[in-house]
Amino acid sequence: DVQLVESGGGSEQAGGSLRLSCAVSGYTYSTYCMGWFRQAPGKEREGVAAIYTGGGVTYYADSVKGRFTYSQDNDKNTLYLQMNSLKPEDTAMYYCAVHYLCDRDLGPWVDEVWANNWSRATWYDHWGQGTQVTVS
Repeated sequence: DVQLVESGGGSEQAGGSLRLSCAVSGYTYSTYCMGWFRQAPGKEREGVAAIYTGGGVTYYADSVKGRFTYSQDNDKNTLYLQMNSLKPEDTAMYYCAVHYLCDRDLGPWVDEVWANNWSRATWYDHWGQGTQVTVS
């Protein structure tokens, strides 16, 4: 079974940086759709960054472009979200997620389907437990 475990959250002052990690186990495909989401109290879960490794296409929410960067270490099966220039509005619970049968479900129209779904929480079928980020 696929398991995702986030870490790296904490409290930081505005302008500071944090790096979140997501350790992935049990995923057997060579390509994947992975996403980082966040949810603040009283708000909907928001897509922050996502990548489809089959095409190497990475998306970022407008609110984090230029500040957040997705990366991965395949040897460690770990994904990262580097968060710089943090703002109080970045305060939220952060989650990593995976869409398991990504290649199958993207189908022949990969770019269009991925563009339409990367930020939809319902597109992803496995989630980590979350890690809290608080910016003051």
